[in-house]
Amino acid sequence: MNSSQNIQNSIILSIFKEVRTVFRLRDIALIVGENNFESLNKKLNYYVRTGKLLNPRKGIYAKPDYNNEELACLLYTPSYISLEYVLQKAGVLFQFDSRITSISYLSRSIEVEDKAFVYRKIKGEIIANTKGISRKISQVNIASPERAFLDLLYLSKNYYFDNLNPLNKEKIYELLPLYMSKALTARVITLFPDD
Repeated sequence: MNSSQNIQNSIILSIFKEVRTVFRLRDIALIVGENNFESLNKKLNYYVRTGKLLNPRKGIYAKPDYNNEELACLLYTPSYISLEYVLQKAGVLFQFDSRITSISYLSRSIEVEDKAFVYRKIKGEIIANTKGISRKISQVNIASPERAFLDLLYLSKNYYFDNLNPLNKEKIYELLPLYMSKALTARVITLFPDD
């Protein structure tokens, strides 16, 4: 095996050793210690052509079994998964929706390999506050059900929620000041009277 093949094998092995499944070119450059982006890009494109890696979006490389939540957080940063996606998983919303919904600095809807990703814009101060957002090892930022509930209520004033029972009222009131909104506070008090 020649040294060029050894380098190529070490690149693919380094990528597959990572917990993450989705990467930007600069992420891979850091992982493999490569400074020559042009050369690395050529090698990665070879892996895409041979089926070892996917290229779901320009500048993004992924393992064949990549995590869509990870991709959602990488497409637009800063962002975090929230809204209907989280509330559906928590049992607050019953209607199935296959889209991954996120909060970001812009509003966009995009489709990547038949998967829909929806981003809703919210004020920068709200995005910057990480209270009620967990970060998984795989770089997935995801809102708690309470944070997702407040995000959705903040963006859609008259949204109908199927089941509020899974939500923790104390956590909602703890997160409420992040939004600095009297209208949101009034709506929360209507849905969760402060005893």
